[in-house]
Amino acid sequence: MFDKQRRKILIVTKTYPSISTKYKETVCTAGMLLDDEEKPLGWIRIYPIRFRKLDFDKRYPRWSIISAEIWRDERDSRKESHKIEDQSIQLIRKIDTQDAWQERKSFILPFLDQSIKQIQSENRSLGLLKPKQIKKFYIKETTRAWSERQQGVLDQYDLLEKPVDLEKIPYQFGYEFIDEDDFSHKFSINDWEIAQLYRQCRDRSRKIGLEAEQEALVKVKAKLEGDFLKNKDLYFFVGNQKRFKNFMTIGLIYPPKVKTKQLSFDL
Repeated sequence: MFDKQRRKILIVTKTYPSISTKYKETVCTAGMLLDDEEKPLGWIRIYPIRFRKLDFDKRYPRWSIISAEIWRDERDSRKESHKIEDQSIQLIRKIDTQDAWQERKSFILPFLDQSIKQIQSENRSLGLLKPKQIKKFYIKETTRAWSERQQGVLDQYDLLEKPVDLEKIPYQFGYEFIDEDDFSHKFSINDWEIAQLYRQCRDRSRKIGLEAEQEALVKVKAKLEGDFLKNKDLYFFVGNQKRFKNFMTIGLIYPPKVKTKQLSFDL
C-alpha cells in the first residue's frame, strides 16, 4: 500500500513527451518539494503524467507551485521518484522573474551541486549544476520517425479517445561542459521548452521543409550558444534515467547575469 499525501511542489522543468507502452504519451516533471509554508525540502520527480490529457486548469506551467496528492514510486529505486493523482492537481501560484529571478533562485540555489560525482555519491538522481566551463553547444541530427513499436503505441486508441499526435524532433541539442570538480561531460537536453523553441522557429519560417528546419537550427543556436552564454547565468538541472542511470540535462535555468555596480568616488 502506498502512502498518499497532499504536498506542494515547485515545478522546475518538464521533459519533452516520451512514448510508453503502458501510458502511451508521458511527461517527466521535476522540481522542488516544499513544506506547507513553501520552504524547499529537496528535489522530486513526478512520473508518469499524460500532460496533454490533463484538464486545462491542471496543466501547470513551469515555475508554478502546485498542490497534489503524491506517493513514493516503490518500483523505482531513485529516491526522488513519485507518482501523482492527476485529478488532484491544484495550481497555487506562478513565480515571476522579478529582480533577476530572485524568488526562483531562492528556492533552488541552496541546493546547488559541485558535480555529477557529488550527486552520485549522495545516491541522488536529480541535481543542479553551474558549469565551470561550457566548451561548446552542439546539434546532432537524429531519426525523423518513431520506431515501429513507438508508432504502434501512438496509433492505439479506444472509441472515446482520438489518436495521439506527437511530433518526433529530428535533432538533439546539448552542451559539452566541465563541472566544478573538473570532470568533462556531454549532455543532451531533454527540456520541453527547448524542443518547443525549435518548433516555433521552424513553424514561423517563411521557408518550407529542410530549409525551414535549417533556419530554425540557426535561431536555436543563436539563442543557446549566443544569448545564453553571453547574457544568462546558466545552470543545468540534471537527472538520470531509471534503466541506464546515465545523466542528461532535463532543464535549462537561465536568469540574466547581474551586473555589479561600479562605485564612484569624488576626489
